[in-house]
Amino acid sequence: MSKKTTAMIAFLSGAAAGVAFGMLYAPDKGRETRDRLSFRLDKYRDMLRDLTEQMMAKDAEPNAAQSEGQKVIKDAKDKAEKLLSDVDLLINQINSRKEV
Repeated sequence: MSKKTTAMIAFLSGAAAGVAFGMLYAPDKGRETRDRLSFRLDKYRDMLRDLTEQMMAKDAEPNAAQSEGQKVIKDAKDKAEKLLSDVDLLINQINSRKEV
């Protein structure tokens, strides 16, 4: 579970960064690129939020591994929340450029 969670977060982070850079250097008009980037970042933010909620909603039976699992889940949740705040910042920056 912990390796899957870490891998999922790493994958989503890499995918979001790849999409962002790829779209910023795309030959489309700036407004179209920003609209698509904003849409995809919203989608990734929702995916991260769902993943975080799923991790926190799962109830595990109390055992010796639970404390370690909870630590991994908390770390993953913290990283996901950091990614969500970064995505929100990017979306706000994109939206502010749309207004200009």
